[in-house]
Amino acid sequence: MNESADRHAMKMAKKKAIRDRIMTTKTKEKGLIIVNTGKGKGKSTAAFGMIFRHIAHGRKCAVVQFIKGGMRTGERDLILDRFSDLCSFHTMGEGFTWETRDKTRDTDMAQAAWEKAKELIRDESNRMVLLDEINIALRYNYLDIADVTGFLKIEKPEMTHVVLTGRNAREDMIEIADMVTEMELVKHPFRQGMKAQIGVEF
Repeated sequence: MNESADRHAMKMAKKKAIRDRIMTTKTKEKGLIIVNTGKGKGKSTAAFGMIFRHIAHGRKCAVVQFIKGGMRTGERDLILDRFSDLCSFHTMGEGFTWETRDKTRDTDMAQAAWEKAKELIRDESNRMVLLDEINIALRYNYLDIADVTGFLKIEKPEMTHVVLTGRNAREDMIEIADMVTEMELVKHPFRQGMKAQIGVEF
């Protein structure tokens, strides 16, 4: 059914008025704890989108990668090559857990990454800190969930955003988070025999 232009304009004007009224009630501002989890693709990609927004606004930020190792990625290459003055980048893992197969070493690396993360979060000049794949480190108990959530609740500066990515986010983390997004897997080309492709996965 076709809607007349005038009727459509009136409906949109009403929606805008309602939206404007709602927006006048949104006055708070604080540093958020943001969790991107789920089996679908896009958790780190969405997080890096926020990092690049900070860079675009000239705001200092930082990235700590807990699992991903020496494999080159477009985000890391771009940040290190062009934006290292605004974003410090720390790849602390040695690869996916099924590749390393050394729990003691993986635990030590995750602990070192968490120490670096705490240092970066405490530095109030960093307006956002991305903890990439930390949920995986927490899932495998490389880190103590109570230590991580306790630090974020007590020591995170008021205006610092912290983004945590990775599948299987722990319930304790979801509970303290301000924003949680679960990426749902509907289709993935990997199931049709496609390998990870440059510009899409890395």
